[in-house]
Amino acid sequence: MKKVLKIIIISITIPAALIIIAAAYVAYAMPHADTAPDIKIDITPQRVTRGKYLANGAAVCMACHSKRDFSFFAGPVDSSAFGAGGEGFTREMDFPGNLYSKNITPYALGNWSDGEILRAITEGVSKDGSAIFPLMPFERYAAMSREDIYSIIAYIRTLKPVESNIPERELDFPLNILVNTFPAKAELNAQPDTNNTVEYGRYLVNMASCVQCHSKEDKGDIIPGTEFGGGSGFHIPSGKVYSANITADMETGIGGWTKEMFIRRFKMYSDPGYAKAAAKPSDFNTPMPWTTYGSMSEKDLGAIYDYLRTVKPVKNKVAKF
Repeated sequence: MKKVLKIIIISITIPAALIIIAAAYVAYAMPHADTAPDIKIDITPQRVTRGKYLANGAAVCMACHSKRDFSFFAGPVDSSAFGAGGEGFTREMDFPGNLYSKNITPYALGNWSDGEILRAITEGVSKDGSAIFPLMPFERYAAMSREDIYSIIAYIRTLKPVESNIPERELDFPLNILVNTFPAKAELNAQPDTNNTVEYGRYLVNMASCVQCHSKEDKGDIIPGTEFGGGSGFHIPSGKVYSANITADMETGIGGWTKEMFIRRFKMYSDPGYAKAAAKPSDFNTPMPWTTYGSMSEKDLGAIYDYLRTVKPVKNKVAKF
């Protein structure tokens, strides 16, 4: 009888021990990050101009790494602390913990090498070797062109240093351990020919992470078959708003929109008046950074439209609010 009990105890404790060892390995020995590349990026006027356009547009860097003021419609960026981080993504907003965007001005990144910034943007590894939570879509930035990433780095090097103290993140279990498995080696791509509007539109849509917001999710993973079909929920002071169906479905998506209608929908928010449209807590609002995307060129917005027309239509009627 004692021998049987001993066998049972061993059979239980060995798997438990293996789980503990595996968890400890992931927690303390990962991520397996390569050394940051030894690069020095020339800060040219051309790169700064391109980087500013992308960081304040399709790549949405500044809209995430600055606080947004939701007392105005669409939460325009607070220009008094541009790039200083601190925007919260919390449990109350259905995130798996409390996360805060980092300061990306020279105040915080002044002692980072260009290679360390490149690795953080495209591989999800911080200067100290720790894993970055993929709320920052480094896996999508990894598909950008090297020159576009270099341009963004050149631009953020020119930002005004802004002092800020950002709270440390608090990830819920088991993500506080699993986060170490998310970083991945980047394989930067070439930028498509801008005259090939479908492929260039695909490139911009990936950069903007449109699919992440405009799809249904389960524990952070996109539910297959819902891509771009909308229905993902976001908390705002007055309730919960759901992302729109942006597929070409004629009944529930934007299949009836012309390219001109699509472009105009974005460019209307380039009017400074929208950034000054006050929104009470009880008013309809949206986390969609309209003023950010509204800064994009009509050519680029048209390319996004051309690509979305090639996406499989999804029939999904969304009650937006």
